[in-house]
Amino acid sequence: MSVSLPYQTAEVSEADHAVVRTSRRRFRPRHVAGRVAVNVTGLIVIVVMAFPVYWLVISSFKPGKDLLTRTPQFFPTNPTLANYADALSRPYFWTSVRNSLIVTIVTVALSLVIAFLAALAVSRMNFRGRTAYVVMIIMVQMVPLTALIISLYLMLNAVHLTDQLVGVIFTYLAFVLPFTIWTLRGFVMNIPPELEEAALVDGCTRMQAFRRIVFPLVAPGLVATSVFAFIQAWNEYVLAYVLLSSQSKQTLTVWLAAFTTQKGTEWGPLMAASVLTAMPVVIFFLLVQNRMAAGLTAGAVKG
Repeated sequence: MSVSLPYQTAEVSEADHAVVRTSRRRFRPRHVAGRVAVNVTGLIVIVVMAFPVYWLVISSFKPGKDLLTRTPQFFPTNPTLANYADALSRPYFWTSVRNSLIVTIVTVALSLVIAFLAALAVSRMNFRGRTAYVVMIIMVQMVPLTALIISLYLMLNAVHLTDQLVGVIFTYLAFVLPFTIWTLRGFVMNIPPELEEAALVDGCTRMQAFRRIVFPLVAPGLVATSVFAFIQAWNEYVLAYVLLSSQSKQTLTVWLAAFTTQKGTEWGPLMAASVLTAMPVVIFFLLVQNRMAAGLTAGAVKG
């Protein structure tokens, strides 16, 4: 019995391997078909999402006659830079760029500082009403922007902040802060408090522990949050259109509305101006894309 047991085990093992190989050959076509279906679906989604951007870019290089033709041209046959020259020469373009940069940069900077402190308080401190505060943050994001425009205008007009960039910045903060607090809360919760406590035991002060331990770990989250806050503030149109009446104080998204007149829409210059408007967001994303990917990965663990 003791001599034949290894041979029996070997026979059983070979039989098990044969069954596994057979099952693999049996289910491999289904597995391949599933992967092909997923890849095709992903490719279709990418094409659907990327086509409007592609059409915007190629339309900015088309002359007017090619834009109004009934037969769509998926590649400009007579590319021209006249649309970009027209857009750059329009009044208040550079003024609008400056105003948009001021509003967006100040909004993102203030929102990150305030939201980071709020996220630390919500995730690390036990105080009465913490759960209600988190629920309130979520509820604020559910309120439609158009429902608050009249009340916001009346409030800012009462303190003489309409047609002022400061009023637009305060208004943007009211809508960007809930998102940034909620996002940074997830990143801060992923940092174990034991790391900070160990640094304090080793002789670090509270500020040194924050600078050496907490901040390097949450920095990718700050970068990822800043990208989304930048996009929200840069692309906002309704509030800026209502609150800013002077052309010298309008933002770039409001400036784009000047291409639609009573005579019609100037599609070529509008497409070129839209590409120019989107460039700062693209450049900012390219500069921080590596840290943003790390931040999204870190924030996806738990919240």
